[in-house]
Amino acid sequence: MKIFPFVSFLVLFSFISHAQEPSQQALDSVVITSSRIDLPFKENSRTITIITSTDIKNSATTNVADLLQQVAGVDVRRRGADGTQADLYIRGGSFDQTLLLIDGMKLEDAQTGHHTLNMALPLEVIERIEVIKGPAARVFGQNAFTGAINIVTKKQTDDMVSLAVQAGSFGQKNADITAGSNLENSSHIIQVSRNISDGYRYNNDYDNQSYFVKSVFNKNKLPITFIGNYQERKFGANGFYASPAAKDQYEETQTSLVGFSTEIKSDKFTWKPRLYWRRNQDMYVFIRDNPSVYRNLHQTNKIAAEVNASYKSGLGITGFGVDFSQTFIASNNLGNHERFTTNLFLEHRFSLLNNALSVTPGIAVSYFSDFKFHAFPGVDIGYQVWDNFQIYGNVGYTYRVPTYTDLYYTSPTELGNENLDPEEAISEELGVKFNHNGLRISAAFFNRDSKKLIDYVKANESDPWQATNIAELNTKGFEVNSNYAFFMANFTQNIGLNYTFLEDDLKDVSANFSRYSINSLKHQFVATFKSQFFKNLSQSIVYRYAERTIGESYNVYDASVNYQLQAFEFSVTANNIFNADYTETNLVPAPKGLVLFGLKYLFN
Repeated sequence: MKIFPFVSFLVLFSFISHAQEPSQQALDSVVITSSRIDLPFKENSRTITIITSTDIKNSATTNVADLLQQVAGVDVRRRGADGTQADLYIRGGSFDQTLLLIDGMKLEDAQTGHHTLNMALPLEVIERIEVIKGPAARVFGQNAFTGAINIVTKKQTDDMVSLAVQAGSFGQKNADITAGSNLENSSHIIQVSRNISDGYRYNNDYDNQSYFVKSVFNKNKLPITFIGNYQERKFGANGFYASPAAKDQYEETQTSLVGFSTEIKSDKFTWKPRLYWRRNQDMYVFIRDNPSVYRNLHQTNKIAAEVNASYKSGLGITGFGVDFSQTFIASNNLGNHERFTTNLFLEHRFSLLNNALSVTPGIAVSYFSDFKFHAFPGVDIGYQVWDNFQIYGNVGYTYRVPTYTDLYYTSPTELGNENLDPEEAISEELGVKFNHNGLRISAAFFNRDSKKLIDYVKANESDPWQATNIAELNTKGFEVNSNYAFFMANFTQNIGLNYTFLEDDLKDVSANFSRYSINSLKHQFVATFKSQFFKNLSQSIVYRYAERTIGESYNVYDASVNYQLQAFEFSVTANNIFNADYTETNLVPAPKGLVLFGLKYLFN
């Protein structure tokens, strides 16, 4: 099975030489908005994957967690269906080492990275998703230890109202309404959705609600953008945490975001101020019908203000910025704490050799009220060999301060540690990009040397686990991504083949007992075929192969069909259609044979 990706590449290349090839220049013109120096996709000297709105529509998925599983190098470990609870990993890092952004607003949770995807937006309001892999601390700050994901929301829509309903396996019932208004000096998007299910096994039901609004005011002069989002999730957590035998667990999360931003441009300067507030509440009980046995309630708030800017001169482009944030946590387990953080960013892009060579050194300096000053230097280098072929490399120092769970969590079996040091790493990457007549290929080798990783250890078997800086880890690997778009039967077809290999080397741990478990995706292969052969009828097939470090492997097939009939759209989405038996985390079995039938109507 391990040679399948390479055989598939050979099949692909033998096939594409006989097809008419449309251009993919539209993706090259996409400006990566998650950094201070705005650059077209093709000019970036990093490994970045762009998931476009077209990709989202043809993905055979209904939520962000499932969608990100189709990206090589990204490991989404789900508990349950519909993205109800899922942890996000990039290139073998932990869920605490990945940063999520929405329109550039950093949404880390000081309690735990376990809540990162609580703010994953409905697919209907997403314009694209930027997946930045590798060290990104000098661009975003400390939580981007192994990478970052920026969800870019839709700017505006035509005047429209759409109503969609879905129903399917295990009592799944989904409904959403989306409205858009494009006025002379303002535009607005509102989306409301609710997804419920009886669950595919005992105590695995869920009730997920989402409320989203985005408005742009004064759009013809100085645009002011407002974004608001509230997500509530209530779900049975059979085996989600603790032991798989803990079948009666239950959890509720409430996550909200309110943000304001604008963009001020002149001939040489671009200014991007932002102000936002993120709140998360998590209520967990060990026995759903008897909360008095064990109950945790955590509330975290982050209030942040930032200004990012760029300046164009004869020497190139200078990016700089500053952000301030105040974080509060109130918890019956972790206690009450607060943290003030300041980040200063500076980078400059030099263009040499008739703009063929770009060099972008940069540094971020951060101050934490409880962990003092830290600096994250790094550099990106890119060389445009030909117009459609680029070589690039980057190196950077990256860093993560402990979460409040690491520092203060207490239970009969686990103890936090107030004396923990931050985790540190040096990461390097070397890659190539090729794009010609509908064929896009990229490949990258990466290496990360981490130290002071937080592990839970104990001296005697009867002792509780104690959080300690003890682990050193080397992570290296490579990834290959290819996408080919071609015409057949007068319609565009698309084939994607993506493969990642990853190897972890955990250094010797001196403790008698260690709980640090390396369970990365050693081999990850994703193949997609998105096609259309008849007017108004399109279909997608997605195949995923995964083999984890501990030796477990599985094959999963997903598919979808969409039919457009005037204002109506009919869809069928099927996940794990061959009923693969596998788990992604904590021995929670993945659902089998999920099928959703959908109907959408567009009011013009």
